[in-house]
Amino acid sequence: MTRTRHPRLVAFTAAVVALVFLGPYVVMVLDSLRTSVDVKTTPPSFLPRVWQWDTYATVLSDGRFPHWLLTSLVVSVGATAIVVLVAIPAAFMTARHRFRGRTPFLLVVLVTQMFAPTSLVVGLYREFFELNMINTYGALIITNAAFNLAFAIWILHGFFSSIPVEVEEAAALDGVGRFGMLRRIMLPLTLPGLVTATIFTFIAAWNEYVVALTLMLDDEKKPLTVGFRSYVTGYEQNWDQLFAASVIAVVPVVVLFALIEKHLVGGLTAGSVK
Repeated sequence: MTRTRHPRLVAFTAAVVALVFLGPYVVMVLDSLRTSVDVKTTPPSFLPRVWQWDTYATVLSDGRFPHWLLTSLVVSVGATAIVVLVAIPAAFMTARHRFRGRTPFLLVVLVTQMFAPTSLVVGLYREFFELNMINTYGALIITNAAFNLAFAIWILHGFFSSIPVEVEEAAALDGVGRFGMLRRIMLPLTLPGLVTATIFTFIAAWNEYVVALTLMLDDEKKPLTVGFRSYVTGYEQNWDQLFAASVIAVVPVVVLFALIEKHLVGGLTAGSVK
């Protein structure tokens, strides 16, 4: 095993990279502990001039906040469930079966990744208006699932393709059916890819803003990303509450990352070493 000749340089570089990524979160936490006046003071100070510790209690006691949190959870979990349930059989079939139209299908899946929700938001609004689904959880769940399905299929397609065919043939000789093979053998082997697709879909749905802003009209049905706008308007600027709510919204994602970090790293690096 080789050792680096410049450990201090590596440590310094790692510290700079960590500072770049963690800096905005540190500032966000500090701003959540300032008063709204202190946030807008020029020139700014790194530490709050007056520490305001009750901001988080104010946000959590806001009657709208639980509704925003519930909407974000319902939409993120619902969209992730649909993506996983659809992506698994689609990726398995495209990886293991050479059917007519397989390549065009994969190309279409790839092309859908190039369309941003912002460019289609007008058409989405019109479509859901005709279906009488404006201001419903279903509209956000379907939209988020559709925009994240391609990524999940491509991730899982690569994992299924990397599994030797002999594993599948051995299972067939033991009398394992197609569904049993997928559930008992293939899915455990592709767990890192499944975790990767799941976490990225959940985070994408959790952070989605434009479509939710367009489709959700009732204040209590808005997700966290849209509900936060209520703290800073033309009539009142509660910057401390905005930052506190943002910190709270980040916590579930951080916890999720911490729980599945090992599987996530394995999923992202799979296939890099033969």
